[in-house]
Amino acid sequence: MIRGIGLALVSIALSHATAWAQTSPLATDKDGRIRTQLSARNALTVSAEIAARVASLPLREGEAFRAGQTLVGFDCALYQNQQRKAEAAVEAANAVLQSNQRMAELNSIGRFEVDQSQAKLKEAQAEAASAKLLVGRCAIAAPFAGRVVKRQVAAHQYVSPGNPLLDIVETGQLELQMIVPSKWLSWLKPGSSFSVEVEELGKSYPAKVQRLGAQIDPVSQTLPVYGVMDGSQPGLLPGMSGWAVFPARK
Repeated sequence: MIRGIGLALVSIALSHATAWAQTSPLATDKDGRIRTQLSARNALTVSAEIAARVASLPLREGEAFRAGQTLVGFDCALYQNQQRKAEAAVEAANAVLQSNQRMAELNSIGRFEVDQSQAKLKEAQAEAASAKLLVGRCAIAAPFAGRVVKRQVAAHQYVSPGNPLLDIVETGQLELQMIVPSKWLSWLKPGSSFSVEVEELGKSYPAKVQRLGAQIDPVSQTLPVYGVMDGSQPGLLPGMSGWAVFPARK
């Protein structure tokens, strides 16, 4: 489990307002190629969960990070002091309980006093747990390996819960989005191979169909299809576009 994840992670998986969707519900050319868009598996906005001053923001736009690496660190001296105070209260409540239990064994106090001290201990433990949780949110760790798209705050800036801090995308295998004629379902299946001609690079890359959409559009008689690039392609970036080319069918 990644500690200090501290993310009000709003899963925003790169915008579907792509070129092929803006122009028409089904973007094809005379050769039967289908317009497609590359996207990251995960694209997230990292947000603050506590009110604090940003103490460290080590990564800039475009820089890469590994899973578990600290993305944002906060000045949490106040929260740490509150945690120590809460832990001391637990020790004190526990001492009172033990003392009352010994006195009850000697019939010096009644069961009511013991029950009260037990309740006080549970209350102190709950407050200590809450304080520990806040301190755990003083550093935000990356949930996956990726790159920084945009920094929305600066170091030493004070933030409140819910303030967006960073936009990040996952690196690695990219997904493909396309819209195909529903009649293609007669032969198009998950695992079907095809190639992608990426316009920005002028190169062709192997890919395969990962999954089909859940519903056919009754007006356009089209279906969303999602593919994945084969292997690692370090030169590719989310947002690139091109044409999906499927093998000729006999």
